[in-house]
Amino acid sequence: MILAAFVENGYHLRMSETETAWSHRALDELRAAGYRRGLARTRVIAFLDAQDCCVGAQDLHRELVSRGEQVGLASVYRVLDVLTEKRLVQRVDLGDGVTRFEPIRDAVEHHHHIVCDDCGRIEAFADQRLERVLRDVEKNSGYAVAGHDIVLRGACSTCR
Repeated sequence: MILAAFVENGYHLRMSETETAWSHRALDELRAAGYRRGLARTRVIAFLDAQDCCVGAQDLHRELVSRGEQVGLASVYRVLDVLTEKRLVQRVDLGDGVTRFEPIRDAVEHHHHIVCDDCGRIEAFADQRLERVLRDVEKNSGYAVAGHDIVLRGACSTCR
């Protein structure tokens, strides 16, 4: 996959060579809203697009810097704020005081998180039965549910 090569090579490819549907949509929506395609914005979007799950702003920044990118932490936060405002990323709160972010791709890729209380490992999980139960709750409650997040906590197989 091109994105995997992009990440392995430390972001040495231009964004246009690695765009996926989400990164392309994100850049298009930002451009339509009057934002230019700056280096920080392009790098943050590319990094987020390559992730399987949520990532904190400081971890994102640290990883970009370790790969030789000259992107400031304040720029990372500004990009994440804009992406959140435009509903291109969602904030994920796992209860540990660190706000994490992940792309909003589509309903098919919706997932939840399970967190190890010992080592902090985070894994994504999806369960269609759970989603059906949540739709039933929505129907029975009379609410029009706009979204939901489920975080399970416990001990991973390594820590157990």
